Amino acid sequence: VQFVESGGGLVQPGGSLRLSCAASGFTFRNYVMSWFRQAPGKEREFVAYIDALVSNIVYSDSVKGRFTISRDNGKNTLYLQMDNLKPEDTAVYFCAACTKECMDFTSELSNYGYWGQGTQVTVSA
Repeated sequence: VQFVESGGGLVQPGGSLRLSCAASGFTFRNYVMSWFRQAPGKEREFVAYIDALVSNIVYSDSVKGRFTISRDNGKNTLYLQMDNLKPEDTAVYFCAACTKECMDFTSELSNYGYWGQGTQVTVSA
């Protein structure tokens, strides 16, 4: 299993970034996927969730209305469009595949067995 994350960087407040997570080594289209993030000195937290059929999408309250999760099963790629970025969005962002208790929405880190390496997003003037 391998993920290649890209799209992170430095952006000013109010700006936008689009993260990508290219997956290989497993049947991507069958898996629930999520984005998580971890800011310095803080625990990793849930950001957004998308099920395999794109029938259920869930966002954390902190990003709802600003971030959009999507997936292209033909390209085995997960995306996170981030608009109106705020300094508090600064973190390392991780994509992850759910491998346990995935029938319903889950944001439990322990239910995600496959993780990307993370990409840094810094929002600063």
